[in-house]
Amino acid sequence: MRILYILSDLAYFLLYYIIGYRKEIVMENLAIAFPGRPVKDRIAIAKEFYLNFTDNFIEAIKLVSASKSFLTKHFKVDNPELIQHYFNQGRKCQLHLGHNFNWEMANMVMPYYTEYHFLVVYMPIENSIFNRIFLKIRSRTGTGLLSAMSLSRSILSYRKTQYMLTLVADQAPAKLSSSYWSYFFGRPTPFMQTPEKGARIADIPVLFGRIYKTKRGYYRASLVEGSENPASLPEGELTRRYIQFLEQTISQNPSLWLWTHKRWKHPWKPENSKGWIGEKGPPAE
Repeated sequence: MRILYILSDLAYFLLYYIIGYRKEIVMENLAIAFPGRPVKDRIAIAKEFYLNFTDNFIEAIKLVSASKSFLTKHFKVDNPELIQHYFNQGRKCQLHLGHNFNWEMANMVMPYYTEYHFLVVYMPIENSIFNRIFLKIRSRTGTGLLSAMSLSRSILSYRKTQYMLTLVADQAPAKLSSSYWSYFFGRPTPFMQTPEKGARIADIPVLFGRIYKTKRGYYRASLVEGSENPASLPEGELTRRYIQFLEQTISQNPSLWLWTHKRWKHPWKPENSKGWIGEKGPPAE
């Protein structure tokens, strides 16, 4: 790992200082999320983010051969009894989280912390070679992988099993016409409806997961109950709770979130009002 982290330090230097990989996007996102912080503070967050970013991919090299003892030593769950609670009831479960480092390690270690059939929804990588490589790595500990492009069809084969379905739910939706909208760090932002709708239709309990880092290469996950009975909630309430949880999680450890993606790329338009779920009203037309 020492050798790998030397490589990560080098990759960080190249990405941040030489190439400037998506630095403009990162700094724009940080300015949106933390407008009240001095520029020097946002730069410090960005630098720490880029090091976590390179660590995430360098650690993936180790994940190719990482043993169970290595994984459970480097990634622990604070309160796995929440998962066990629903398993003992014979219920399925959903886990909603964001792109916080190191989600790849979490994907691999979670089958060791639960009796559930652990399923993860993933977005296929455009490069078919890299897609096959990551599928092989992500599934080697028993995780079942379901493509987001065919989720409703691929999950059918698991309908009679007791599974935990994990959704990384902070991506920008592809279809704005079927999205929920709410303030996220003070700006109107679209969120996918799929995670909530799937939970409400089958009344599947939902947990929210917060991944945080204790030191380099060591991570923990803390679980919070989103809802034990989502079907009893008003439409949009589960997503509102997730958005609030996600914003708090990012604010606590901002350098651990994936700032290189354009989370606020869709401007607010009045025609999106039908999908508004925020506690405050939508922006004035």
